[in-house]
Amino acid sequence: MLAMGYGGSIQDAGKAFKTTNDGGIDGFIKEDKLGLSSIYLQAKRWDNTVGRPEIQAFAGALMGRHSTRGVFITTSKFSNEAIEYAKLLSQPTIILIDGEKLVQLMIEYNVGVSTQRTYEVKRIDSDYFNEDA
Repeated sequence: MLAMGYGGSIQDAGKAFKTTNDGGIDGFIKEDKLGLSSIYLQAKRWDNTVGRPEIQAFAGALMGRHSTRGVFITTSKFSNEAIEYAKLLSQPTIILIDGEKLVQLMIEYNVGVSTQRTYEVKRIDSDYFNEDA
């Protein structure tokens, strides 16, 4: 989220909750550098599909914190019911990021990845062959 431009400095951009009894919230990040509002996060490192009950529980946790914005991230995928439920919500707004989208974002923002090879592409410099030069 920091690489995408959310939060302030690394020291005060947000907070990760390390307890298992986190009330359905794994952390938060400031929406902007001024910290005008926060975006709450839930992350699941799962092999199983994330279903509607997990999204409903996250929505309840957001309402309990009087928040209108949340991002639910999983390494797996979301069920169709979970996706439809998140779309139907007007408040809070929950963005779903599945494993495929997570990998795309990691590559796009260069987070948790490293460059293995770089290729140099050459073109003919027509000025080099110009007889007037």
